[in-house]
Amino acid sequence: MAQSREVRLKSRPEGVPKASDFEIATVEAPPPGPGEVQVRNLFMSVDPYMRGRMYDRPSYVPPFQIGAAMEGGAVGEVVASNDPALKPGDLVSTMFGWRELFNAPAQGLQKLSPALPPQAYLGVAGMPGMTAWVGLLKIAAAKEGDVVFVSAAAGAVGQVVCQIAKIKGCKVIGSAGGPDKVAYLKEIGVDHAIDYRATPDLTRALAEASPKGIDVYFENVGGAHLEAALNAARPFARFAMCGMISQYNDTEPQPGPSNLMLVVGKRLRLEGFIVSDHFAEMGAFLQDMTGWITSGKVKWRETIDQGLEAAPGAFIKLFKGENIGKMLVKLS
Repeated sequence: MAQSREVRLKSRPEGVPKASDFEIATVEAPPPGPGEVQVRNLFMSVDPYMRGRMYDRPSYVPPFQIGAAMEGGAVGEVVASNDPALKPGDLVSTMFGWRELFNAPAQGLQKLSPALPPQAYLGVAGMPGMTAWVGLLKIAAAKEGDVVFVSAAAGAVGQVVCQIAKIKGCKVIGSAGGPDKVAYLKEIGVDHAIDYRATPDLTRALAEASPKGIDVYFENVGGAHLEAALNAARPFARFAMCGMISQYNDTEPQPGPSNLMLVVGKRLRLEGFIVSDHFAEMGAFLQDMTGWITSGKVKWRETIDQGLEAAPGAFIKLFKGENIGKMLVKLS
C-alpha cells in the first residue's frame, strides 16, 4: 500500500497565519476502488481565499476542519485507474490539493489538455484567470476606451486582468508593491504602474496617472486602494469587488472607506462576485484564454516553491506580497 503526506490545519490562525498553525501527516493510500482513480499531485495552488476557510464561521465555502487534510486546487497525474474515462498518465485538475497522493471517483475529476503546461490550469487558464475574465468582462463590463485600475496587479488574478483589459482596448493602471513587480507590469503592457509601497498618497498617484478619472476598478486589496479608487471614479464607474486581502487577517473590524458617500453622488456600481457562480461559462473562458495565449497576447509569471512541506510557507508569503504572479507548490 502506498503512502502519502498531507497538510492539515492544526489550529485556527489568529491574525497572520503561522507555520505552527499547520502540520504534515503521513497516511496510507490504498489502491483505488471501483470507479475510482489514484492521482499523484504535480502542482498545488495556494490562494488568498483559503484564509477565509480557516475561520470557523459560515461562508460561501465550508471551513477547513482542524486535523483534516486541507483542500485546494491541484493538477496531478493519474497513476492507477478503475474507470475507462481516465487512464494512467492522464493529467487532471482537482480540488484535492495539500496532499501528495489520493483516490477519488473519476467523474469528479477534470481531464486536462496537454496543450498548456500543467500548472497553467491553476493560474492563467484556471480559477485565477477565470476570476479575471468574469470580473472584468461580466461584472465590470469593461469596454474599449475605458480607464481600468487594478490593485494587486502583479498577482495571479491581477496580471490577467491587466492583459485582458489591454486586449479589449482599455488604458490600464496597475498598483503593486516593489520595483520588481512594477517592472513586470510594464513588461505585460500596463500603461501606468504605481508602486504603492513607495507612494504615500494613492489618490494623488492615481490622479496623476489618469487626471480625468477611472471607469473601472478591479478590487483585490481594499483599504487605501478602495478609497483612492472611489476618489478617482468617474460618474457611473463600475467596481468589480473580487477580494480585499489587506483585511483577511484582521482580528478587529476595520472602519469602512471614509469617502463611501461618493458612491451616491457619482452613481457608482460596486458588485461583489465569486467565480464559482460562473463556472457554467468555463468553456467560453477557456476558448478566449487559449486563443490569447496561443497568439501571444497573454503571458504570465509564477512563483514556485518546492515540496509539500513548503506549502504553509508559500501560503503565508501571499500576505507578505512575496509572490509575483501565481503562487504554486511543486510536489514532484
